[in-house]
Amino acid sequence: MPSQLLIIEVTRLDAGRARLRLTGELDFDTAPELVAAAVQARADGYQELEIDLGGVGLCDSSGLSAFVVISRAGIGPVRLTGVNPHLQQMLDRTGLAELLAVGRAGAEDARATG
Repeated sequence: MPSQLLIIEVTRLDAGRARLRLTGELDFDTAPELVAAAVQARADGYQELEIDLGGVGLCDSSGLSAFVVISRAGIGPVRLTGVNPHLQQMLDRTGLAELLAVGRAGAEDARATG
């Protein structure tokens, strides 16, 4: 069965900062799309990236790898928001929670809209 489509919506938050809102599945087939979108955002002048995972139903090791690639290739910070408990557990177990700024699902909504 083919992977569900990953939709990536890029929104400018303020000068130098953008949100990449993901909807769908972040896996082997779609992780390169996220990396490409992040590279393009950096090329467009965004130094800080917020990756909103609130709409992601599945994230496998390829998705985790994409976060590392984006973090290491960037010139500014990467923040994950909308992280569900299962993904948080994966980030904690792999040590990626220490590498990336992480916000749990629902915790960032008030700050992002306020």
